[in-house]
Amino acid sequence: MGKTTLAVQVAHAAREHFPDGQLYVDLQGAGPAPADPEAVLGSFLRALGTPDDAIPEGVEERAGLYRSLLDGRRVLTLLDNARDAAQVRPLLPGTSGCATLITSRHRMVDLAGAHLVDLDVMSPEEALTLFTRIVGEERVHAESDAAMDVVAACGFLPLAIRIAASRLASRRTWTVSTLARKLSDERRRLDELQAGDQAVKATFELGYSQLTPTQARAFRLLGLAEGPDISLHAAAALLDQDPDTTEDILESLVDASLVESAAPHRYRLHDLVRLFARDCAEREEDDESRHAGVTRMLDFYLATTRRVYALQRPGDKLVEHVHEPETSGLDFMARSEAVDWLLAEGATLLQSLRTVTDEQHLSLAADIVMLSRDLTESGEYSAPFAEVCNALLNRCVTVNHRYAQGRIRIAKAQADYLAGRLESCYANAQQAMCLPGAVTDPVIAAHGANLAGLSALHWGLHATAEEYLTRSLHAYRDDSNASGEASILACLSQLSLETHRTKAGVRLAQECCDILQLVGSSLRLASGQYALARALIADGQYSAAVTLLVETLGRFRAHRQRLWEGMTLFRLAEAHMALEHPREAVELAERALDYVRNVAGPWRRAQILKLLGLALAATGEHDRARASWQQALVMFEGHSEAEAEEIRTLLANAQTGQSC
Repeated sequence: MGKTTLAVQVAHAAREHFPDGQLYVDLQGAGPAPADPEAVLGSFLRALGTPDDAIPEGVEERAGLYRSLLDGRRVLTLLDNARDAAQVRPLLPGTSGCATLITSRHRMVDLAGAHLVDLDVMSPEEALTLFTRIVGEERVHAESDAAMDVVAACGFLPLAIRIAASRLASRRTWTVSTLARKLSDERRRLDELQAGDQAVKATFELGYSQLTPTQARAFRLLGLAEGPDISLHAAAALLDQDPDTTEDILESLVDASLVESAAPHRYRLHDLVRLFARDCAEREEDDESRHAGVTRMLDFYLATTRRVYALQRPGDKLVEHVHEPETSGLDFMARSEAVDWLLAEGATLLQSLRTVTDEQHLSLAADIVMLSRDLTESGEYSAPFAEVCNALLNRCVTVNHRYAQGRIRIAKAQADYLAGRLESCYANAQQAMCLPGAVTDPVIAAHGANLAGLSALHWGLHATAEEYLTRSLHAYRDDSNASGEASILACLSQLSLETHRTKAGVRLAQECCDILQLVGSSLRLASGQYALARALIADGQYSAAVTLLVETLGRFRAHRQRLWEGMTLFRLAEAHMALEHPREAVELAERALDYVRNVAGPWRRAQILKLLGLALAATGEHDRARASWQQALVMFEGHSEAEAEEIRTLLANAQTGQSC
């Protein structure tokens, strides 16, 4: 991090405050032979004018003389590269007029009276400034994007940036892009970050060499974990230790400055340190050990997502159609705790699946993806979830892993449906259902037909939609999956509304809610109530719909389903428009847009914009209404020609001053 450079600069800047002098020593604490305090005190005493024959033997005697000589003086001492507090204590002046700067890889929490300063990596702007000073403004400004790629590949670590910049400065035929390409390969990155006698890997080796065997093993295995950080319990599974022991080990690695504590019970490795740890694992752990560690971690995620899913969806049989985990996973006192865990762990959970390759891990990953599909509706994880599905799907196809491919295609189809990618949704659902053995797999049979039916329903292919949805209903009923059965009844309710069978739509949605009330599924009940409210609006029961939607909004909010919070606000706006409350409709539609802006696909956003335009026109804000419809038209085109034509009519009527 540049501890020594910073400390030396501070010492120079503070020189005027210490007129009696400054002392410096490299305590060599990162090496195999740290400096002996007795020898250091001898050199300090000589620097302070003590003759050799007047320097006593022994640490305590020399420390006493050292402090007496400093009494009444103002001297700044820089103890660089200290190993631990025991090495430092005899070297402290012990007088109020003096000060001591200490640099160390270890956090000396046991050094009384010390003010600890943790140095972090540079900001992107600072990193680019350092890189530019070494390489030269002309070369960097000509390739500013590539320069930022370089400092990002260095993890904004000053030492790495200095080495990379020095290499580039000494090679006039290289462009910044040349260096960026070299550093883009993670397998070679650490080897590229060396220049002369300076190397990032060598610096890491110094810290690694001081670890105990237990610490070193934990450090190596942590390098196998993907993601921005790792929780204590996931790390415990990876290390095959109980949480208390794991916490002690990880905290000792934090004190050694090889691991960072991102938050209580969460740990992370700097990007370059992670690459080094992974290198150590490949060098010192055999294939079986590395495979076993990752298996334990994935098994922990499977067990815990299984518990979350069961709490979220009582009555859903999916938990019985995934692999039985070997660990118990986390227990949750309440459903809200389970939701909090899934959303807090989302980034790490998804990243841990991204690089899975072997057959056993692909099976576990496929189950985890199916169980964590709520991440697709949270907003924050919608895009990463789809990306992970794509990465896993490519590997499943390559190795012809049918079990994993079927489940991942279903998860991908659901993510595509929610994002408005209906062609991809339909294609993935169809391909899943066409896999050998899919007919007898209740997960593929039920979910695949459901998603294919929803796509057909959106396209207005009502007969096809009814065929698929009915097939899905039978599959859920054959599996005694009450939650799944209820979800299909909600879909059939929507189909009934679109085919002008309003009373049937209300009845089917009410049946859906009755089932979910019976099984006690709060999240799914919110979905059922949403379907029932839509049916009530279609049936002209606007006030009843408003009351129900307000309750539904609270349920979705409790489950942190941002997409459906937004869509519920949209339906509330729709009901208020029907009640001739256009101002309330404008406010609700605008809030709905804020909620779904980065979550929903263009078709859903266009629906909200269309309604917002109608509400604005009703309040006399015609310019804003036209602007909303123009945005909606762009989104509808290519997705729904019938609705695009409806928007064109609204715009034409607005142009001629006709009533909307």
